[in-house]
Amino acid sequence: MRFISPKIDYAFKKIFGYNKSQDILISFLNAIIYEGKNKIKSLEIIDPYSPGQVEIFKDSFFDFRAVLDDKSTVIIEMQVANVAGFENRVVYNAAKIYSNQLKSREDYPEIRPIIALTIVDFLMFPNTDRLITDFVLKDRLENFEYTKEQIGFVFVELPKFKKNLSELETLTDKWIDFIKEAAILEEIPTSLKEVPEIEKALNIANRANLTPQELEKLHGQETLLRDRRGQIAFAREEGEEKGRIKQAIALIIRLLKKRFGEVPENLKNQLSDLSLSEL
Repeated sequence: MRFISPKIDYAFKKIFGYNKSQDILISFLNAIIYEGKNKIKSLEIIDPYSPGQVEIFKDSFFDFRAVLDDKSTVIIEMQVANVAGFENRVVYNAAKIYSNQLKSREDYPEIRPIIALTIVDFLMFPNTDRLITDFVLKDRLENFEYTKEQIGFVFVELPKFKKNLSELETLTDKWIDFIKEAAILEEIPTSLKEVPEIEKALNIANRANLTPQELEKLHGQETLLRDRRGQIAFAREEGEEKGRIKQAIALIIRLLKKRFGEVPENLKNQLSDLSLSEL
């Protein structure tokens, strides 16, 4: 068996955002947001994935959203590549959906809570080892909430998950392992098969069950993702190189100034044309 990676936008929505996947999404959300407690009983997926729907480019800021049985809305996104302003984008998107809830003649008490659940394949909060972080609006000094769970932000940082299959204990462990490792599995492990919803998710993710068209489009999205990661890595290396050059020029100017006095502008300009090794 070979499985598609849930980290790919299309695969993530095909697995979790399909109307027939409501039981999968309920189990997943209970595991991630409510520590495995069976709090969510039912939900409605907004703008669900439909068979044959394949998108090469993500056309929204989130993968999909669902309205839970308590009328709160969960915005769900899988983000693989870290991009500039991503943290602001998450807040903006949640605030926009929160503020657009009211219809004409409705009052503020009708506004329901919003939870922005974001799974990322990079580190967002390196100062903590916690795999799942949960943010709400609170007072800075006394730590009490501004309003009860009206807007919350839940983040899952996949690189912080280090457990192997033999160490999976909780429902949360098993779902995060599915997200992170499904693409490298060769069969459905016993520890994951114990959760019917995860077994169902793996069957949906089985490449053998995809049409040739879906596989072709999926390959295109995988290629796009690799290219984006390469672009980000190149930009990071280029930025670091420029930073080292800037530091080298500043050091040389200080040394020249100390030895010979004020450095002429034309010499400063010549230094800026040199490579790092020449400097």
